[in-house]
Amino acid sequence: MEKLIYDAYVEILNQELIPAMGCTEPIAVAYAGALAARTLRQQPEEVELIVSGNIIKNVKSVIVPNTGGRKGLRTAVAAGIVCGDASKELEVLSQVTEEQLTELDGYLSRVQIHIERSPLICPFDIQVRVRSGAGDKADEAYVHIFSKHTNVVEISRNGEALLKKEYEDVSVPVPENRKLLTVERIVEFADTVDLADVRPVLERQITCNMAIAEAGLRGGYGAEIGRILLDSYGDSVQNRAKAYAAAGSDARMNGCELPVVINSGSGNQGLTSSIPVIIYAREMGTSEEELLRALTVSNLVSIHLKTGIGSLSAYCGATSAGAGAGAGICYLHGGRFSEIAHTVVNTLAINSGMICDGAKSSCAAKIASAVEAGLLGMQMNIHDSEFVGGDGIVVKGVENTIRAVGLLAREGMSGTDRQIISMMMEN
Repeated sequence: MEKLIYDAYVEILNQELIPAMGCTEPIAVAYAGALAARTLRQQPEEVELIVSGNIIKNVKSVIVPNTGGRKGLRTAVAAGIVCGDASKELEVLSQVTEEQLTELDGYLSRVQIHIERSPLICPFDIQVRVRSGAGDKADEAYVHIFSKHTNVVEISRNGEALLKKEYEDVSVPVPENRKLLTVERIVEFADTVDLADVRPVLERQITCNMAIAEAGLRGGYGAEIGRILLDSYGDSVQNRAKAYAAAGSDARMNGCELPVVINSGSGNQGLTSSIPVIIYAREMGTSEEELLRALTVSNLVSIHLKTGIGSLSAYCGATSAGAGAGAGICYLHGGRFSEIAHTVVNTLAINSGMICDGAKSSCAAKIASAVEAGLLGMQMNIHDSEFVGGDGIVVKGVENTIRAVGLLAREGMSGTDRQIISMMMEN
């Protein structure tokens, strides 16, 4: 494999597979709040939060971690201001104390937090403006996060720019290293990668994501989709693959304080693309080396599929991650490019169109559905069955189908996204 492509794939895994605590959208709001308070150098007396509709959608119904079950945008930004450590980025709320929670309640009761919807086109936009003091002694700080959870494009204090990056309020361009992703190259990379280059991020993913899945099965979180699957459909490996992934989401959507190693900016996608592969590898008695190579496939396929869609949309990202999981499990069974390509196409044909209506308990059930689609897509290939070009949105060739699904999600479902957000804001 060309060194340029090899290095790019290692870089992508290191960029994407990072730990985060709780749902990543409220955490990104908390991160912005923590940065703003740190820049102001004191606790603000007034807070203005401007966010895009997709941020509203993904924060509305989910518990902000380490806040004792509190929900919503006001909680997220205030928790970042009062309790956050901005240096920890997506683990900004990992060290909250009981004393800080008491302080948080007092802060929420006395400070005005003004929330507005962003006028920008980009679906991922978080702006926090904070003020303290009055008259000549007034201080103000501003933080702007755009397009991705930790992509800080502007920080200023009293009008002085401390950080300013150029950006355009249009669809965010695909990073150069992502343009090198193809299913065929991903399989070649997985076959040949020096595992020392990927082991640290993949072993962290195994440890963190399995820990929260097991906590989800023990803890009675959310709608308990993982437990219901096991109680209802038994202990088969395919059911455990769905149940454990769903249980991880049950936990992280509903207040569990364990971190998740994310994929494409999403904890649910990180769980979906990894846990089923781990469950199958353990059932099959697969070597650690083969598991790491299969996780390389599942993670990179998931990232590849999500790249053309964008960070937030009306298209449920678990669909992409379910296809990635199917690809990784196919790899464990000895499948290589042809078999994995058919698995991915079959999976996308089955489940594309599942909507994202924000982060909440039902995400766990959607994950189970996405994993089931991935497993069915793989079984279709094993049984010499496939969807072919012309079957609905399927186009001849796996890369063409991936592009078609990206267009469907990014452009075709934009009206669906606006309607979902409108409906959620009314309730």
